[in-house]
Amino acid sequence: MGTFRKAAFLLTCLAAPALAQSDISGHYTTVQTVNGTEIYGKLELQQKGTTVTGKFMGDDLTGTRNGKTIDFVSKDKEGYGGTVHLVIQDGVLRGTAIGFDGTSHHTKYMTNALVARPVKTGAATAPKRHEFAPTAFPRAFSALNKPVLTIAPGDTVHTTTVDAGGTDEKAVSHALGGNPQTGPFYVEGVMPGDTVAIHIVKLRLNRDWATSDDYLVRNAVPPGLAVAMKDIGKTVHWHLDREKMTGTPENPGPHMTSYAVPLRPMLGCVAVASPPVIAAPNSGDSGFYGGNMDFNEITEGATVYLQARVPGALVYVGDGHAAMGDGELNGNGLETSMDVEFRVEVIRDKLTPQPRVETADRLMALGYEGSLDESLKTATFNMQRWLTGDYALDASEAALVIGSAATIRVSEAADRNSGVAIILDKSVLNTLKK
Repeated sequence: MGTFRKAAFLLTCLAAPALAQSDISGHYTTVQTVNGTEIYGKLELQQKGTTVTGKFMGDDLTGTRNGKTIDFVSKDKEGYGGTVHLVIQDGVLRGTAIGFDGTSHHTKYMTNALVARPVKTGAATAPKRHEFAPTAFPRAFSALNKPVLTIAPGDTVHTTTVDAGGTDEKAVSHALGGNPQTGPFYVEGVMPGDTVAIHIVKLRLNRDWATSDDYLVRNAVPPGLAVAMKDIGKTVHWHLDREKMTGTPENPGPHMTSYAVPLRPMLGCVAVASPPVIAAPNSGDSGFYGGNMDFNEITEGATVYLQARVPGALVYVGDGHAAMGDGELNGNGLETSMDVEFRVEVIRDKLTPQPRVETADRLMALGYEGSLDESLKTATFNMQRWLTGDYALDASEAALVIGSAATIRVSEAADRNSGVAIILDKSVLNTLKK
C-alpha cells in the first residue's frame, strides 16, 4: 500500500469513531408510551467524553455513552426515578425507560418505550406572516388533532373563526355547535414546560350580526328569580354596526328601542392542547390549558400566557364575541365569526400553572374550577406565583400587594367551570423593586 493510501486509510479509521461519538449534547422532546398512552416530556443532555449528565423529566441524570448506546439513571430528591437505555438511530434516540422506587417500598414498574427527538435550534429566521383559511373545526383541545399549520416563534397568523354554533361570516354552517375551533397550530421548538405567549394582534368583526339568549344562567340566580324567568330563554339576534361599533337587538322590547351596547370584540377560546394522559377537554371547557375561558379582556392587544403540555404546544383559537359582560351571564356573548391575527412567542422553561393575560396596563391571573370559591383560590395562587416569580417578591410581600391593590372579577359563570380573575394595575407594580 502506497504512502498516500496508507495515510488516507489511517484518517478514515480515526474519523469513524469520531463520527460515531458525535456530541449528543442538546435538548430533546420525549415520548413515553405507557399502556398505549403517550406521556410527553423533555430531556437535556451534556456529554463530556463518555460521561453523560443532564435532566430527564426535570430530574438530574448521570450516565455513560458507548458508541451509539446511552445509558443513564435519573432520580428525584425522594428517591424515585428511572433507568433509561437509548440507541442513536438517524439522529433520534430510541429505547426504554423503567421507573424505580428508591424508597423502602421497592415498587416494580413497567418497561416503557421511549423516543427522544432533538429540538431544532437553528439560526433564527425572519418572522413570517401566514394566511390560513380553515376548512375543519375541531371541538376538543386535543393533542391528537393533526396540526393545520406549523409556525416558528415570532410568526404571525391571519385566519378566521366561526361562531359558537359553527357558522362563518357568510352565514354558512361548517360544524356542530359548541365552540368549534380554528387550529391547532404547531409552534416549532416548543417543549413541554415552556410557556407560549399568544399575542392578539388584530381582532375584527367580519359580519354584521350576532346571536345571544335572553335568560340568566342558573349559577347566577337564586331559585325565586329562576321561577320568574321560566317563560324566557329565546335566541336574540343583534345587528352589529361596524362603523359605530355598537350592537342593537333586531327586535327590541318596548323599553329597548334605543338600547345600544358598545362593541368590544373578544375571543372566548384561546388554548393549548391538554396532555394525552387526561381525556381531551371539549371546546366548551376551561382549565390550566386555557380553553373556553370567556374572559372579556382577551381583546385586540392582549397577550395570553399558557404553558405547553405537548411538543409544539398546539394552539387553538375560537368562539368570537362582539361584546360580553362579565361572567357570560346570558350563557353566551354576542356570538359571531371573527377575523383573527395572532403572534406566538416562546418563553423557555417558564412555569405558568394557570392561564394569564397581560395588557398594556394590567396583569390578570385566572383560575377555572368547579366553583367560584375554588376558582378564587386558583386565581390567587396563580397571581402569587406570578409576583414571586417575575418580581422576586417573598410570600409576605406578594400577600401585601394582592391584598392592597387587586381587583377581583368573575370571568365565567356559565359553563361547567367557573372563572375568576385577579387583576393588578401595572402602575402599582411599577413601584416595586425587582
